Amino acid sequence: MNAHDRIHDVIGVGFGPSNLALAIALDEIARRDQPGLSFHFVERQPRLTWHGGMLLPGSDMQISFLKDLVSLRDPTSPFTFVNYLHEKGRLEAFINRKTFFPSRVEFNDYLRWAASRFDSHCSYGEEVVAIEPHVAHGLVVALDVRSRSAAGGERVRRARNIVIAAGGTPSVPDCFVPFAADARILHSSGYLDGIAGLGLADRPASRVAVIGGGQSAAEILMDLHGRFSRLRADLVLRARALKPADDSPFVNEIFSPAGTDIFFRQSQEARRAFLDEFRNTNYAVVDLDLIQRVYDVLYEQRVEGERRLTVLSGCEVLEAAADAEGIALTLRDRQGGPPERRAYDAVILATGYRRDPDPRFLQHLGPYLRGLSVDRHYRLRTTDDCEPAIFLQGLSETTHGLSDSLLSVIAVRAREIAEALVGLRARPSSPVLPGRFARAMRVAASS
Repeated sequence: MNAHDRIHDVIGVGFGPSNLALAIALDEIARRDQPGLSFHFVERQPRLTWHGGMLLPGSDMQISFLKDLVSLRDPTSPFTFVNYLHEKGRLEAFINRKTFFPSRVEFNDYLRWAASRFDSHCSYGEEVVAIEPHVAHGLVVALDVRSRSAAGGERVRRARNIVIAAGGTPSVPDCFVPFAADARILHSSGYLDGIAGLGLADRPASRVAVIGGGQSAAEILMDLHGRFSRLRADLVLRARALKPADDSPFVNEIFSPAGTDIFFRQSQEARRAFLDEFRNTNYAVVDLDLIQRVYDVLYEQRVEGERRLTVLSGCEVLEAAADAEGIALTLRDRQGGPPERRAYDAVILATGYRRDPDPRFLQHLGPYLRGLSVDRHYRLRTTDDCEPAIFLQGLSETTHGLSDSLLSVIAVRAREIAEALVGLRARPSSPVLPGRFARAMRVAASS
C-alpha cells in the first residue's frame, strides 16, 4: 500500500556517514534559524553500519579521528568524536593510546551514537527502488521517493529536494559476474557474514583465493590466517608487489576541503592527470605497517617450513568456473608463461567499488537531467522545468577529487549542501503558474 507523508524539504537516500553529516548540518541550521528545513532519510540496512563486512578485529582507521562528522567545520559541536569518547567515559583511556587512529569497530560505534540522535528522522530497513517526478502545470514541482521494506510493503514519500548518498556498488570482475548467486564467491563488502557461513573451519584443508592488491585484500588475507589454523590462502594481485599508500603530509593536503576547490576549477584533462598522479593515495595500496605484517608471516612460514599463505603477484584471473567440488580459477603470470588452473573452496573479491548513481534512482528523471555531472555544490544539472534539486554525495570523484568518496571532506561538504538547500528554500516557487509562463519567469530570473 502506498502512502504519502507530508512533503519534506529534503529526503536523503541512504544514511551512512555522508548523509549523517548532512543531518547534523541541517539540525544546526534549524537550531540557529527557525524554522529549519524538514528532512528525512531512508536507509536499507536495519541500522547504521559502516562497512559492516570489514569490521575486522584489530583493523584501524586509515584517517585521523579529527576528520569525523563535524570537527573540520565546528570542533565545538556535540557530535565530535572527542565528545563521543567523553560521553562513553573513554576519553582519557583513548588519549593514553597515543594515536590518531581509532579501531574501525570503535568508529562504527561513534557513527551509531551520532545517528541515534536522528532516529525520528530516518526510516531503516527500507530500500529506495525509484525516484519519480511529480508534475504540476508542466513543471516538476516535487519528487516521490518510492521505497520497499524487507516484507515487501511499499511507501512513497514526497520531497522538494533529494540528496543521494547510497554508497558505492561492489565492483565485480566480468569473469565472476555469472556466479553472483554462488555463496562461495563473495565481495569484501560481505566478507564477515559470508565467510562465517561457508563452514571452512570444518574443512581444515580448505583453500581460499583473495583477489585484489589493496588494503581490504591484505586485511582479509591476515584475517583468514588468524581465523583458521590450517586454511591455505592465495592473494592474487595484478601488480608485481603490494604497494604502500602515500600518506605523507604534503600529499595529504590534496584531501583538504580547499583541495576540492582547486580540483573543481581544473579542466577535465588536468583532473584526469591529477587523479592518475595521486592514485597511489587511495587505490590498490596498503598501509606500510600491514605490508610489513604480511611479509613477516610469509617469512615465518619459510622458517617453519609451512606454506599456508601465498602472494601471487603479477597475476591475473583469466577465467572462473564453479561446480559442486569448488571454484576453479585460470591464472596467468602477466610477465609470461602458460596459464595455470587452481582449485579453491571460496573466492573473496577485494576488488573495490563503482561510484556511479544507481540507475534505479534516476531512470524516471532522465528527461529532466542534463547529464550526470554536478556543480560545485554537488547538485545535478537539471532542465528549466525541474524545480527540485538533486544532490550527490560520494559519487563525484571526477569533478571534486579523490577525497569525494572518503571521510576527509564530509563535514565541510555537508555544510555546503545544507546551505545550498537553505538557499533553495528562499527561491520563489511556481507550481501554481501555467507551465509556459512559469518556465519563462524562471529563465528570466536566472539570466
